[in-house]
Amino acid sequence: MSQEKQPLAEHSLGPIVSSEHLASGALPALSEIEFGLVMLNHAFSRWMVRCMAAAGVPDLSPVDILVLHNINSRNKPKTLADIALVLNIEDTHVVTYALKKLERMKLIKSGRRGKEKLVMVTEAGADACARYKSTRESLLVKSVLSTEVAIDSLSQVAARLRALSGHYDQAARAAASL
Repeated sequence: MSQEKQPLAEHSLGPIVSSEHLASGALPALSEIEFGLVMLNHAFSRWMVRCMAAAGVPDLSPVDILVLHNINSRNKPKTLADIALVLNIEDTHVVTYALKKLERMKLIKSGRRGKEKLVMVTEAGADACARYKSTRESLLVKSVLSTEVAIDSLSQVAARLRALSGHYDQAARAAASL
């Protein structure tokens, strides 16, 4: 009996993970998600930095870029607490550092509402965000659209990732109490 070659997709390779010992538990698919998140996180961080550099603003970290886009969103002033909450950043010092850097670069400015410090985007910051958007549309969005991915499936993946983030946050709180 001759052995026919099967296409690679039909071979059972097992889960694709970075840490086999974590995939040997009750939910190996979660390890696959985690590895995918690791890869996606690094690729997304690299993309943000290079896209912003192509938009004319080099030397920003991924967090700096996320903070700038958040401040630019909806064209209304934000507090440090607002930004940390939306971006799910627990350590407010990380946001404070980004705010100082962005203000030094004149991409944002600060003001006050009573005792509360507010930050808002400057014209230079809004322009940087617009150039980033344009670069994103031409390089990333165009590429993703060419795969003919269903838009609603992307939304479903995003919803599941947000739901998973809640499980990880709850597990992190539980782990902190051990």
